[in-house]
Amino acid sequence: MLFLRFPLACLFLLAALGACVPVERPSVSVAPVEQRQPVTILVSIDGFRPDYLKREVTPHLSALAAGGVESAMRPSFPTKTFPNHWAIVTGERPDHSGIVANKMEDASRPGETFTMASDDPYWWKEAEPIWVTAEKAGVRTATLFWPGSNVAWGASKASAWPYILTGGTRPSDWAQFHQEISGMQRVNGVLDLLRRPKEIRPRFLTLYFDAVDTAGHIYGPDATETTDAAQKVDGQIGMLVEGLKTLGQPANLIILSDHGMARKSSERVVAMDKVANPADYRIVESGPYASLAAQPGHEAALEAAILKPHPHMQCWRKADIPAHFHYGTHRRIPAYFCLGETGWVIQPTAPVKPFAGGDHGWDQRAPEMQALFIANGPGFDARFRPPADFANVDVYPLLARLLGIAPLPGDGDPAVLAGLVKH
Repeated sequence: MLFLRFPLACLFLLAALGACVPVERPSVSVAPVEQRQPVTILVSIDGFRPDYLKREVTPHLSALAAGGVESAMRPSFPTKTFPNHWAIVTGERPDHSGIVANKMEDASRPGETFTMASDDPYWWKEAEPIWVTAEKAGVRTATLFWPGSNVAWGASKASAWPYILTGGTRPSDWAQFHQEISGMQRVNGVLDLLRRPKEIRPRFLTLYFDAVDTAGHIYGPDATETTDAAQKVDGQIGMLVEGLKTLGQPANLIILSDHGMARKSSERVVAMDKVANPADYRIVESGPYASLAAQPGHEAALEAAILKPHPHMQCWRKADIPAHFHYGTHRRIPAYFCLGETGWVIQPTAPVKPFAGGDHGWDQRAPEMQALFIANGPGFDARFRPPADFANVDVYPLLARLLGIAPLPGDGDPAVLAGLVKH
């Protein structure tokens, strides 16, 4: 069909003129499709227990697990949000990282209390997070979100208003956490970062979801509302995966949680004022565990009261906390520590009204405290099987290897997950 090469007007003139001269059309250049290199995306689903995958409401996570590597992961102690998120990105257990609790004090900063809103670099300076190490090595990073990623790591903060920061390193792109920023907006934020030109596109990103943990606290781990939250986050993971495909962006996804969740109830409470005289101590933090400071001169009385057997609770001097917790040497850990039996909470006084829900902070070996781990992407060997109950600090050297940077020495063992990365 040779005439198809000619302009349409020629077809009408062929019979009359017997000939036609083709009209030349300008050539159109097509830009080559970019062959993107894989990025690494670290995703935290706060409070997501591994057994939530068995509830048949997480098709996207289950598909990633089936096509990659999935395992339960042992959190660090205490099984709280900030200590464990910091352990994952620094490779240091809380006892070494300095983030020993969600709420803590430091004798060198009298009158101050660290909370989950604290971003003064002083509190965070004892362990360098992976994004700082990466930025120093020329690897661009971005966080949406991660506990501590809003901190100017290594900076000095002025002691008087306007509290100007001097120095310090953050991810190249970061945002201040706000719970009202929806999961969909967080996913879209990550995808928008990956739409950037190569020169300013991050190679390492973090993404954080808090909805499952929030539902677990309010309703308990077995509640329909918690399952619904897991289903909703799973849908947002599906959006992320689909968005990456649309961009043609290969990604090594590490999807994990910081800890699990266990049921609590007003019927399972140890009232501290029934165990010891409140005049003898001050509670720094309470819940699944209680950290206590003795009032000056009251140490003997407090020890006599708490260092004996108690139903559903065990207490120790800081130096005597059992070795398997890897906890008890840091100066920010108070002198006395009491841990509830899993599902039992320690409160200053007996509850005045009934409550139920969920919590975490108990022994990191408890089945209810185990964390999720899924790895899926072109850089992973799906045949690999992690050791049973591997520790979350082992994720840090894995991240460093994926990014091609040298990990800092720490508590994580590079050999534990070495076989996960393709050679």
